[in-house]
This record gives sequence, C-alpha cells and structure tokens, in this order.
Amino acid sequence: MKQITISILIFLMVFLTSCGNPKTDKKSVSKAITNEQFVEIAKNAYVYGYPMILMDYTKQVSTNVEKPQNNGYAPINQVGHFRMFPDDKFTAVVKPNVDTYYSNCWFDLKAEPVVLTVPATERYYLLPLYDAYSNIFAVPGPRTTGKGAHKFLLTGPNWNGEVPEGMEQLKAPTNTVWMIGRTQVNSPEDGATVVKAFQDGMHVDLLSKYGTDYEPELGKVSEEKSKIVPVDDTRALSFEDYINRMLQLMVDNPPAKADEPLIKDMETIGMKIGEKFSTDGLSTELVAELNKIPAIAHQNWIDKSTGKIDAGVELINNWIFARTGMGTYGTNYEHRAFIAFIGLGANLTKDAVYPSTSVDIDGNQILGSNKYVLHFDKNQIPPVNAFWSLTAYNSKDFLIANPINRFAIGDRNKLNYNEDGSLDIYIQNTDPGGDKTANWLPSTKEGLTNVTLRLYWPKKSVLDGTWKIPGIMKVEQ
Repeated sequence: MKQITISILIFLMVFLTSCGNPKTDKKSVSKAITNEQFVEIAKNAYVYGYPMILMDYTKQVSTNVEKPQNNGYAPINQVGHFRMFPDDKFTAVVKPNVDTYYSNCWFDLKAEPVVLTVPATERYYLLPLYDAYSNIFAVPGPRTTGKGAHKFLLTGPNWNGEVPEGMEQLKAPTNTVWMIGRTQVNSPEDGATVVKAFQDGMHVDLLSKYGTDYEPELGKVSEEKSKIVPVDDTRALSFEDYINRMLQLMVDNPPAKADEPLIKDMETIGMKIGEKFSTDGLSTELVAELNKIPAIAHQNWIDKSTGKIDAGVELINNWIFARTGMGTYGTNYEHRAFIAFIGLGANLTKDAVYPSTSVDIDGNQILGSNKYVLHFDKNQIPPVNAFWSLTAYNSKDFLIANPINRFAIGDRNKLNYNEDGSLDIYIQNTDPGGDKTANWLPSTKEGLTNVTLRLYWPKKSVLDGTWKIPGIMKVEQ
C-alpha cells in the first residue's frame, strides 16, 4: 500500500508541474518529488535488486571454468556435481551440509531452451530452480514429479515454441535460472556408488543439440572473475553503479507483474529498465542520502542475522524455526533480500526446514565444557517423508574436529532407541561410552556450540506447527 500511495502522489505532482511542458527533465521531476520520497523509492529499489545482483556475481564465479568440476562449478548450461562431504577443515561456507551432494547448474535461456535429463532413482533428491530474483518456480524431485526418469524442457519467459513429445515444460519467469540440486547420501561409500551413478545420469543439452553427439563448448575463464567474492563485491558497489547493474540485468530478467507498483515508482525518479541512471543534476544533499543506502541496508540485515527474529521466524523451545516464507517471496522484497544475504538459495519449507539454536532449554549458551541431551519422545521423533539429521558447529559455524569424524547424526545412522521408543542424542565433547556412543554427536571442547536440525520433506505436522521441537537439556555432572 505504501508503494501504491507514493506512486499516485508522485504521478499527481509530476502531472501538475509538467502541464504544458511535455519534456519534463530529471531536474523538474526531482523538484516535484521531495527528497524524502526520492530516498524512500531508492531504498526500495536497492532492496528489490539485491538478490539479482548477488546471484549474478555468484554465477560469474561458479561458471568461471572450462569444464564441470567436482566442486560444483561448471560453464553456463552445464552441470557440475559435488562428490564429497566437507569436514572440519572446510571453511569456505558456514554451516556446511553433510547430508546431500549438490548438483549445480546456471542456465541461460535467452537464445533457446535447454533439456534437463534426470534418471529414475529410488533415492531422495530435489532440484530447486531459482529465477534471477531468487524465487523458486519449480522443484523437480520425488515430492513433486515422482521417482521416475524425466526430460524437462526449461524455457525462458518469451519462448512460445512447441514442446517436443516426451518432454515436460518448465517455463521460467526469467532467462537466468539457477539449479542447486541436492541428493541424499547415506555414507561416503554410498556417495561414490549410488549417488555418483545418479548424478552421472543427469545432464543438460541445448534444445537445438538434443539427440545429437556433440561436445559442449569450453567455458571462458577470466582471472578477474576468479577474484569475485559475491557478498563483498555486491556491497562494494556505489549506489549509482548498483542501480545501473540492476537495470541492465532486468532487460533479460523481466520483473513480475506484481512488481509493477515499485517499477512505476522507480521510473518516476529516473530508474528505467535498460536505461542508464545518473545522479547528475540532483542536489548534493540528495546524492549524499542515496550514497548512504548500501551501508544502511547491509547493517539492517546484519542486525537481523545477529539477534532480531525476522518475520516468518518463530522461537520454539529456544530453537529459531522458519516454517513459512522461504524460497518464494511475492512482493516481500525486504525478506527476500535478507534471506539472500544470510543464505542465498533457500529451499521451500515443503522441501526442507532448518531449526537451529545455540542455547539450551533454559536459555543458557551451549558450551563445549558441558554435556547435553536432546530427547525425543516416541511421538516427537522428527516427522519427515525423506530423512532428518542433527549437525553441530563451533562458534564460527564450521564443523567440529572429533575422533570418530562424525559431523552429523540422524535417521541414516544406526541409532539406539530407548525401550519406550523414545530417542536420546548426546551432545558433548567426550564419548559417552557403551550403547550411547551410537547416539553421540561430538561438540566443541571449549567455547560455544551451534546446533542445526535438518528435516527433509517435512510432514504436515512440522509445517502447521503441530509438531514441537524439544529443547536441548544440560546434563548435571
């Protein structure tokens, strides 16, 4: 409503001040709009474009190779796969996943559609497809498309051709599409056999080349792109450069119809898709306010990530739990930007949820010097259609070195259940011994321990709040 109100107000002011002068320039427009209104629209534009610019930098880094790599990097319209789990020496990404192997692909659908072939498998997997704004528009996998073999035709927003027989069309809202596939892995041996075979059976072809024997073109490698750090480079852009990068990206990645009120607001201050935006002609005071926007926006997201509970996030027995508002955001641009800032590529909650905590049931920090237990009553065992796992991290959100190299525990492990069907997970830095070792999740020897519970394909009781995650309890020594 705020954006619509601003649009109407600005239209009336511009109309009244430009009557009899159809060539209203930027100076006359800026006079018709107060500095406060100009800055408000500019802030909204900055927030709106954040995921798209961050994704573009991420694409540049992860496609900057000649051929697909085992770290998931691959040229445009080619798929790269991860082939191993991280360990305590891995520090490239915080809170790394030790449940699934990733399959990564950046699609460019501007020239023509591509065919994504996925083999049949009994293994759980999901292939979320993100548009250029970080919204998920399709998730091939057992939950949505079943376990059989598929040939998906990914088409861009302007393609209106005929879908070949035997293919399933997935129409993307933008020409840039990112796939972050995840496949369940039960052990390193399982990953090297069953999962590798499934990944090797997955491939991408240009529609014009489909069915022919051809070698994909080698990717072009740039030393400049290899130096990109997406979050840092996005933040380092001046306000003017940021807006111009956004406006150019929007040419091939059109905004959604629901975005029209904001797009019209942006046009009133000279931000037009495909055209150059300049602060020339604006007052020194206004330019100064615009240049503050990047720092203010980023500090806001930092504040949220270090304590404030964002909209759609609950606190349940001291676990931070998001059951809604992930993966697709509508016009909630602030939430979309925040999620991109803290973890670009979030799944739909229907596919996975990740409650996390660093405090026990009493609100005290989980310290490596203490012993803890997470107790699930028989009717509290995490209700999932796929699988669940519990991972411990140190205070920097990296995996914890331990004598048994166990970085996560869950229903893929041979757990010992109590006689009444309940389950205890022991979170501590020393082996609890005996039958308890099977249920041991090693923690830090000192300092803070962070814990994340991952539920893949959660059941309805998780998403509607019926199921309550129990708190972590300190064991008196």
